[in-house]
Amino acid sequence: SGAPVPIPLTDEYGTLDVYLLPFLKPAMVRHVWPDEPVETYNDALACVLRHCPPDPEHRSVLVAHQFVAGAACCESEEVSVGGVDSVDASLFDAFDYVALGHLHSPQRVGRDTMRYCGTPLKYSFSEVSHKKSVTVVEMGEKGSVGIRTVPLVPRRDMSELRGTYNTLMLRENYEGKPFRNDYLHITLTDEEDIPDAIGKLRTIYPNIMKLSYDNLRTRAAVTVRGTA
Repeated sequence: SGAPVPIPLTDEYGTLDVYLLPFLKPAMVRHVWPDEPVETYNDALACVLRHCPPDPEHRSVLVAHQFVAGAACCESEEVSVGGVDSVDASLFDAFDYVALGHLHSPQRVGRDTMRYCGTPLKYSFSEVSHKKSVTVVEMGEKGSVGIRTVPLVPRRDMSELRGTYNTLMLRENYEGKPFRNDYLHITLTDEEDIPDAIGKLRTIYPNIMKLSYDNLRTRAAVTVRGTA
């Protein structure tokens, strides 16, 4: 309840204040400050931050769990329709570094010192192209922030394969390939369904997780649904 109280840390450069801010909804903030004009998620966050302005003499880090407008999201994340729960990046301008959580892809938002670290693993095939990492932030004297990323390499990656059944089952197309044991989404382009395709494919690709078809029949079905 109320505005977050900074957690002070001290090193040779002085005091570093760390603010911990959970995911905020307008109703939660109105309950604490009923007289404040809070209608949107942006209003809610702005209200809370007005009540805990960082000391300009101290270095400050804000740890927040919000969707910041302009950030890139993917299908595996829960983002409200139309971005209704998004907030403006400018609300965080007073903090030296902003560590964001909520989105799965590691990325900067607006400035190098406001970042989503992303998730340590890929949680769906919409994240196949993500490069997962750990963000390491070194806070020097006031105004000096060093940032580097350390890649995270999973024991088993997540990949997508596409082609006809016969092509994917050719020894030359899978033998010795690094993706063979990945968690796989395989898309078959055969016009006719292959009986027990996933079972047969699994003898070569043991970690197949999803099987799809892309052919005239499936494209026609998508077109019909899209125009209904």
